[in-house]
Amino acid sequence: MTLAPAAAIAEATPAPAQGAKSTAAKKKAAPVDCSQVKCLALTFDDGPGKYAGTLLDTLKKYDAKATFFLEGQYVKSRPQFVKRMVAEGHELGNHSYSHPDFTKSDAATIRNEIKKTQDAVKKAAGVEPKLLRPPYGLADIQVSDVAIEFGMPMILWTAGSADWSSKNVKAIQKQTLAVAKPNGIILMHDWVKQTVDGMPALIKTLKNKGYHLVTVSDVIKDQKLEPGDIFPVPEGWER
Repeated sequence: MTLAPAAAIAEATPAPAQGAKSTAAKKKAAPVDCSQVKCLALTFDDGPGKYAGTLLDTLKKYDAKATFFLEGQYVKSRPQFVKRMVAEGHELGNHSYSHPDFTKSDAATIRNEIKKTQDAVKKAAGVEPKLLRPPYGLADIQVSDVAIEFGMPMILWTAGSADWSSKNVKAIQKQTLAVAKPNGIILMHDWVKQTVDGMPALIKTLKNKGYHLVTVSDVIKDQKLEPGDIFPVPEGWER
């Protein structure tokens, strides 16, 4: 059975000697406990897009973390952004190499799309993604079986920003604020200029509402997902 998530349908400078210890302690602060505070995971698909540098500047300025579900073809052409994402504490996910519909692909194609992206990310940043987001949020049992081979759970989203559709700063902000909820996973795109343009004000508003902007792994920590599992589970999904 092929299922789409409901949302898809709706869619190195040294520190000064003094204070160095406190700076290091700050960087090694305990991770956010999303069972105790309001967490939200902003996720960006199809990148790294050409505006990723500006987005990373904003995230750094407001001390916000995000998860980037990357396409291998753009990792290959913009490796500097991928390296920076890792260096600045963001999470990377695999979103295929060229964005085909996995539910209309054979297992060999799915396997190749995932592996080429894993290899491209490792070459660019020295790490391999641990999470898979299938293109279009579409998955079936065959996709799940291949995900198991790579040891990866599949991550969808609780709601979308509809940024690819509206391409309007105010509309993107309004939609995101309307669907934000504790432990939510929001679908966005870093190739949409209006998303990146509206991010400073959006982050400030979310923080004022008490949200901690964290990675997907922070949000799903208590779900105990196994390779091949899908989250959030689409209605009717059975394995």
